[in-house]
Amino acid sequence: MASGKLFRAIIMGAPGSGKGTVSGRIVKSFSLKHISSGDLLRSNIEKRTELGQIADKYIREGKLVPDIYITKCILNELEQIQSHSWLLDGFPRTREQADDLWKQERIDSVINLDVPFEVIIERIQSRWVHLPSGRVYNVGFNDPKTPGRDDVTGEPLSQRPDDNPVAVRKRLEVYDACTRPINEYFDKKGVLVTFKGSTTDEIWPHVKKYLEAKIQ
Repeated sequence: MASGKLFRAIIMGAPGSGKGTVSGRIVKSFSLKHISSGDLLRSNIEKRTELGQIADKYIREGKLVPDIYITKCILNELEQIQSHSWLLDGFPRTREQADDLWKQERIDSVINLDVPFEVIIERIQSRWVHLPSGRVYNVGFNDPKTPGRDDVTGEPLSQRPDDNPVAVRKRLEVYDACTRPINEYFDKKGVLVTFKGSTTDEIWPHVKKYLEAKIQ
């Protein structure tokens, strides 16, 4: 980022939309810090921070960590990196979280990936996961070097039991219902930009061109 201008962005996308791949390319191409709500929560739990211990208690009881703790976790982290440009992933997940975030941070862009549900369902059906690390492979798209084996450890890959078409469609419908108010919120703020396509390689050039024009 040649000019030193700070740039703060959020990436939105349904499970299986290629959000992780696009995020990785954005971070690499534009030197942004990647802030993942899931990674941040796991890090707090591992470090046994006060927030981590609270979150761990909820998770062990099979409950969702309340919004107030997730919001506090994210906003605290963003406060620590005020001098950096960043890409926020996995947050906000509610209209209230979006409002809390907007009050504290100047958001330049909300990058929304719009991939047809049918494409995602087909993609997830061919998804294999290395459960210990979370590494994901897709047959015919991002194949493991050795069929059925993780590239790094050589351990066997698995398919998640809830990756069947009915369960996937239900997850996508829930995601759509939850995120529509968030997208509408950011659209009214004038920072939402939606990229439509069926594959990451189809969407990425448009995202890259957009960001090259925004980050100068």
